[in-house]
Amino acid sequence: MLLGGGREARLHYDDATFRLIAHGTFVRCAVTGSRIPLAELKYWSVERQEAYVDAHASLEAERRARGGTIG
Repeated sequence: MLLGGGREARLHYDDATFRLIAHGTFVRCAVTGSRIPLAELKYWSVERQEAYVDAHASLEAERRARGGTIG
């Protein structure tokens, strides 16, 4: 777990991976603002180039992008 230190990374998100653009130890969740250590990053949007802390945050971002509806 990250304890207050580190630098925020900048990434380019691709379909199954991401590329480091600026070195760092974490990225921020686009929905919650929480820090996500790079080793724990599993959810992101290629289209919006955003990271998400978990599946719930990813779904919430998708809802917001579609104006509150999915389906």
